[in-house]
Amino acid sequence: DSPCSLPLTTMRLCCSSASEDLGCRRGDFSRKHYGSVELGGRGGRAVVEDGGSGGRTTDYTPGTWRRTDVHLENPEYHTRWFFKYFLGKVHQNYIGTDAEKNPFYLSVVLSDQNNQRVPQYRNQITLPKKLSYKLTLGNSGPLDVQYICLIVCQGSVNFKFGVLYAKDGQLTDDEMFSNETGSQSFDKFLNLLGDTISLQGWAGYRGGLDTKNDTTGMNSIYTVYQGHELMFHVSTMLPYSKENKQQVERKRHIGNDIVTIVFQEGEDASPSFKPSMIRSHFTHIFALVRYNSQNDSYRLKIFSEESVPLFGPPLPSPPVFTDHQEFRDFLLVKLINGEKATLETPTFAQKRQRTLDMLIRSLYQDLIPDLHKNMLNRRSFSDVLPESPKSARKKEEARQAEFVRIGQALKLKTIVRGDAPTSLVTTGLCRKEPWESQSFCSTFPYETVCADSWGQSLLVATEAAGVMMIDVQVFDKSMVVKQIHVVEPQDLLITRADKGKDARLYVFRLSMLKRGLEERQLVRTKCDSRENKLEKTKGCHLYSINTHHGSELRIVAAIRNKLLLITRKQPRLDGLGALAAATDSPVDQFQYIREICLCDPPVVMALVDGPTGENDNMICVAYKHQFDLINESTGDAYRLHHVDANRVNFVAAIDVYEDGEAGLLLCYNYICSYKKVCPFNGSTPMIQSNASDLHFSWNQMPNAIVCAFPYILAFTTDSIEIRLVVNGNLVYTAVVPELQLTASRSDIYFVSSAPVNSASNCSSRDTSSQSSPQTPTGYEMPVFPSPLGDGETQCKHIFKIPLSNLVGRSIERPLKSPLVNKVVTGLTAPAGALMQGASHTLSLSRMEIKEIASRTRKELLGE
Repeated sequence: DSPCSLPLTTMRLCCSSASEDLGCRRGDFSRKHYGSVELGGRGGRAVVEDGGSGGRTTDYTPGTWRRTDVHLENPEYHTRWFFKYFLGKVHQNYIGTDAEKNPFYLSVVLSDQNNQRVPQYRNQITLPKKLSYKLTLGNSGPLDVQYICLIVCQGSVNFKFGVLYAKDGQLTDDEMFSNETGSQSFDKFLNLLGDTISLQGWAGYRGGLDTKNDTTGMNSIYTVYQGHELMFHVSTMLPYSKENKQQVERKRHIGNDIVTIVFQEGEDASPSFKPSMIRSHFTHIFALVRYNSQNDSYRLKIFSEESVPLFGPPLPSPPVFTDHQEFRDFLLVKLINGEKATLETPTFAQKRQRTLDMLIRSLYQDLIPDLHKNMLNRRSFSDVLPESPKSARKKEEARQAEFVRIGQALKLKTIVRGDAPTSLVTTGLCRKEPWESQSFCSTFPYETVCADSWGQSLLVATEAAGVMMIDVQVFDKSMVVKQIHVVEPQDLLITRADKGKDARLYVFRLSMLKRGLEERQLVRTKCDSRENKLEKTKGCHLYSINTHHGSELRIVAAIRNKLLLITRKQPRLDGLGALAAATDSPVDQFQYIREICLCDPPVVMALVDGPTGENDNMICVAYKHQFDLINESTGDAYRLHHVDANRVNFVAAIDVYEDGEAGLLLCYNYICSYKKVCPFNGSTPMIQSNASDLHFSWNQMPNAIVCAFPYILAFTTDSIEIRLVVNGNLVYTAVVPELQLTASRSDIYFVSSAPVNSASNCSSRDTSSQSSPQTPTGYEMPVFPSPLGDGETQCKHIFKIPLSNLVGRSIERPLKSPLVNKVVTGLTAPAGALMQGASHTLSLSRMEIKEIASRTRKELLGE
């Protein structure tokens, strides 16, 4: 869903939508993360999120919620492409029809984003139907377009939510709508949501309320949150009628809201409350808020229709909030995300598609008569200039100036009206996001090939200088390293060096390399590393190791279309528990298990742990147009996923785990697809499509993918796109010029040609609900570095994203292999100081445990 910014010969047609990409519900993996259960009832099934506090069928406990987990999903300021890149700039618009006579509109603008002296055009096309077909423009335009990118602006900018007051014991909608006034606690809750405004003469977003004649009440609740205007339809503020028991005037507004809040007092108020009791008026999502005056806390429960896709943030366990500002942030983000998710259901998606189809066809019919006019007469702005210059060049300049002026005026009007995405930086205070990067090295002088973290440092392979520990050389340039893995728990360095037929795998002891660095011995060469070669790996063009290696390390080396499976024997311990190292090289500890022949050389590989580790481990390989799953014990291959595309760019296959069962994130082209892989049953694997499968599209073609639950990050040529693993929703896009991911097995390291703009690493939120109502007036525009002059060289900037920041206190179990628990506890690696601080695992630190215990105690005791 992003505009193309590519050389003209590499444009692409991408026709997909979020409603098509995302399955409505994931399986147990998602339900556990959201602490939800499914309930049946009148009017269909509902999904209830309670943070895992009740109605559970499992003893699984979700991870502890933290403030930085609260993100707006699919934010408009990342997806309103025409507003951001075209409106108010000189651009060209084209109209045409395809072979099936379907009209389309194409907008083209010259882009200055990361131009690097190569002409790039940003293109947006609007189609009436979601079809995948090529468009032919002929010679009517200045561009030789082969493929075009589809962009359809979708989603809401402003929101209206219902708020229904329910007294203790009230269960039916008629009882709740008949409450003429609220209570002191309800008024306190309304003040937390936003500001009380007078509807008479209100100039901001009105959410369907009457702002002239007071027919919908005199006052309402309004606020601005992260660039969005929110209007609340409060039941006690809408007109009340003693004669009308059903309160039709109130139901007319609240009953038509997609998302509604039901406010009740008392911690245990109406414990039997179910969505079916008021199903007729709450057809999509409502949030049950229970206020406990004894400890001044809010308990939250979310009800949503089964057809609504999953949306975040997940509720904490227990779902009780004592910090009112945190509760406001959580609730507003949950409501906004919920309405966006509902708009992706088939009912709303089809309505929007029909509306778009009608608008495009109507506009086409209005403009089709102009196609018979002379080309010069189509430039309508030439006719509205007050004094049209005689010179053709000046006339064109004047036309462009008027074009820009009108576009900028329309843009400003849209912003002031509140119908446009706005900047987070200008509407609130910055806060640190979990993906915020840290500058690691700003003067690295070499192009990087690959890297991996070693303790608090980084081992980097370069073309010009061999392998560097940032400013210290470890191997000279005779070691042409193409892949590198630092396995600190096993005191190992694994590399794939050289190229072509001479390529091999090399294994080194980290402790020996560290000793050499400390004693300032000579830099190692290829000749020095002859004893470190794994001989049978000659000609290896790719290798992979198991992610959760525990006490057993498995390596699969690809030599053309042959796979060589290698394992490391259990290291022998001496009487003191230390590793016994007879030689400097660990080569003799490796044994060759078997060879497996494939039909084609693999491009991507991943090792998958079976539930027992006994003859049920698997290898995922990608080649041609498919992902295959291979049994390590038998070598039998099974089709996992077929890619239906003319060209396939395989990116990654990432193993994740759920309750001891493996799943795979298959990443190719613009797609990320999740497949649940059941264990082998004899000679046949259980590979089946089910509710756990989902797929989504990235906005730009990724070069690398990193999964750090609950986030999944895509690294493109000039951006980091951050989404949620559970539902694939976008939460942020950071612009990073000339981006290259270098390491991600522990902390994430990436290289850029320029410093990362600090504005791209911060978000914001309103810090007080008492601020006066305002309409956002700012808009965030990216800042790009100027290109280098001739003869200039540029040092690379290396940045680091700590894994602990991304993972934090989130759930580790969905990503944890069942074999990790089989680690031999007595095994330690003698890597000394370099090992310290390197074990960035998903477990909790002592300080985090202490903090969680303190917070839980306060919540339970009401302190």
